[in-house]
Amino acid sequence: MAGHAIPHFQNDGGHRLIEVGVKEFMCTGASVPFDHPHIYIDMGDDNEKVCSYCSTLYRYNPSLKEGQTNPPGCTFHVKAA
Repeated sequence: MAGHAIPHFQNDGGHRLIEVGVKEFMCTGASVPFDHPHIYIDMGDDNEKVCSYCSTLYRYNPSLKEGQTNPPGCTFHVKAA
């Protein structure tokens, strides 16, 4: 979809569970250079999904906004060169 950015999440802290405020997103694993292939995850009608690369359990939390996570700090940001 043009003009719509898909949120990316990472798990540098090695958390077993990350709550997110969206059901469609990308998992990057950890920050570069320790990331895995960035994969699209769609929870569909479910409220949880496990990343097939890093085994992070993502849980939908409707009280969080699109870029928020619980624990905080798991939103992936591209670092400028």
